[in-house]
Amino acid sequence: MSPTSPANPGGRTRRLTTAQALIAFLARQYTERDGRRQRLIAATWGIFGHGNVAGIGQALVEAGQAGPAAQAGHPHHPGESHPRHPSSPNHLGQARGGGTGHRMPYLQGRNEQAMVHAAVGYARQSGRLSAHAVTTSIGPGATNLVTGAALATVNRLPVLLLPGDTFATRPADPVLQQLEVTYAGDVSVNDCLRPVSRYFDRITRPEALIPAALQAMRVLADPAETGAVTLALPQDVQAEAYDWPEEFLAERDWHVRRPAPDALELGAAVRAVRSARRPLIIAGGGVRHSAAEETLAAFTAATRIPVATTQAGKGALRHDHPADVGGVGHTGTATADELARTADLVIGVGTRYTDFTTASGTLFQHPGVRFLNLNITGFDAHKLAALPLVADARTGLEALSSALAKRRYRVDPAYETEYSGAKEAWEARVEASFATPDPTARPTQTQVLGLLDALVTEEDILINAAGSLPGDLHKLWRTRSRDQYHVEYGYSCMGYEIPAAIGVLLATAARTPAGTSAGPSTETPTGSRSPRPVWALVGDGTYLMNPTEVVTAVQENLPLKLLILQNHGYASIGGLSGTVGAEGFGTAYRHRDAEGGFTGPTLPVDLAANAESLGLRVLRAATVDDLREALAEARAAEGPTCVYVETETPDTVSGPPPAQAWWDVPVAETASRPAAVKAREEYDRQVAARRRHL
Repeated sequence: MSPTSPANPGGRTRRLTTAQALIAFLARQYTERDGRRQRLIAATWGIFGHGNVAGIGQALVEAGQAGPAAQAGHPHHPGESHPRHPSSPNHLGQARGGGTGHRMPYLQGRNEQAMVHAAVGYARQSGRLSAHAVTTSIGPGATNLVTGAALATVNRLPVLLLPGDTFATRPADPVLQQLEVTYAGDVSVNDCLRPVSRYFDRITRPEALIPAALQAMRVLADPAETGAVTLALPQDVQAEAYDWPEEFLAERDWHVRRPAPDALELGAAVRAVRSARRPLIIAGGGVRHSAAEETLAAFTAATRIPVATTQAGKGALRHDHPADVGGVGHTGTATADELARTADLVIGVGTRYTDFTTASGTLFQHPGVRFLNLNITGFDAHKLAALPLVADARTGLEALSSALAKRRYRVDPAYETEYSGAKEAWEARVEASFATPDPTARPTQTQVLGLLDALVTEEDILINAAGSLPGDLHKLWRTRSRDQYHVEYGYSCMGYEIPAAIGVLLATAARTPAGTSAGPSTETPTGSRSPRPVWALVGDGTYLMNPTEVVTAVQENLPLKLLILQNHGYASIGGLSGTVGAEGFGTAYRHRDAEGGFTGPTLPVDLAANAESLGLRVLRAATVDDLREALAEARAAEGPTCVYVETETPDTVSGPPPAQAWWDVPVAETASRPAAVKAREEYDRQVAARRRHL
């Protein structure tokens, strides 16, 4: 007679460890939206230590072998099934039985933070409908997750974190890598993950996993709440056996909802649009997450309202769409920023209104400007004292389009002519920035982008996050498809690009690893379709932060295209430092001079050789012509490839257009050095234009 499960008296149970049950549970979770169904947790990244190797590590081995049916009938063996009565439907749809096909693919990482970045890249490319889990040991492995978790939560992207934790039963105290806190016995380093997680729980008993796992899936699949989710797993509890209800281990669907707008809010929104003479749409990442690009294009075709985009929203319309006026804010185009300054109604669609978008509160200068915010979260919909329209972006735009169509709303033709002309003028500035008059010269950064722009098609995906590249890309890049522009600028994390590119490649079903099979205990997560060209664009500072997952790309034979721009330091912050009176201090990679400063010769660092030593094929480019050929060769490559180029400091002709709007970085209020005094005078002039929109 089988043991009785306290969580399911009289029901069917299966004897598994907590870790085995968690992996079996995760392998059976699905999301569904618009009739499309996919695995919620498609794979698990992991680096193993004493805090997870015997728990989650062993469970992953178990999950990769024969399925539950093949193992049933052996008392207390992992996978045993105890028949009692048929499982009942769950609250989200028909519970489906298990089977031998529910495996959990495993991905081997080199750095815990990087594994989270890869998972985030995968989730973004998957439209937030599918995610990855990340398992680590206790101690430093767990705390390395914090930066990645913050990035995921800031950007509203799902990732499941499974850090090992110290013993729940405390047989020895402290254990290896345990943080001792004198005022509390229930605190571990994993508590660092609480403020950067959308949901956090510590599983101190096996049966506590059941409600915690269900809550974790709910948050991951919720478009308004999603972000990093943490289930801290004490290492003894991971290995503890329990009789799990079969209902817990059955297939489960999580419907990703598309909430419609409230009728009163919709009516107010319609009245606001109809009364506007100079409306401007600011499209954010919510447009992409909702897959609302076609709906937005239809809305603008009917109303002729221009569309500016945030970093997360760029690509909501193609660059050559008549209504697309480019990026907005501090890194935006002159066209979009001037429209923002004179707009009487700003319609935010899926945007968080960061300081880069609002130019730190100085951008929207029309005396009577109002805001209408369509957002799936009430928190964002009410920003800037806006009229809220709380809804899914696509559903909300459809409702707004329908209501306005009945009234035949369209902007004045003169307004359309105005922004169309400004768009053409900006395009001429883009061409000037991309021009390469001397093919034998060392290229500037914007010329590098111009050469890449001339090469790519709508199939290519560009990934970047930090430095000066996001500003140049936001102003200049001609986005050709909804997912081509992948710039993480919510957390702007140096080191995101390479692992995120791996996640994107996995999401686009890049080729199966070459050579040998994945082995009896794993299932490859890389699919079989032809890969899309995925470019990771990094400066030397970013590369040095986090190059480790180059090895993962080599291991999985993923056709990563890594473009390293060498400028010998932190060029972006170096430029900012000069404008705020810090005189470029500490931003160049140089030897010390006789006075102890960093003005000596540049450091003899060879990042191309480093990338090559990690397994990449490296193409070095010294001139514009070299680079043109190297980029084309890299794009055609079937394996991971690096293009390395040392860039020239741009002059006023070949460089990017300057910032078209301000960004608030406070300057020393008192200083003795002339550079800081002058910078403060400029700061006081700019900050005087700030408005609070009430």
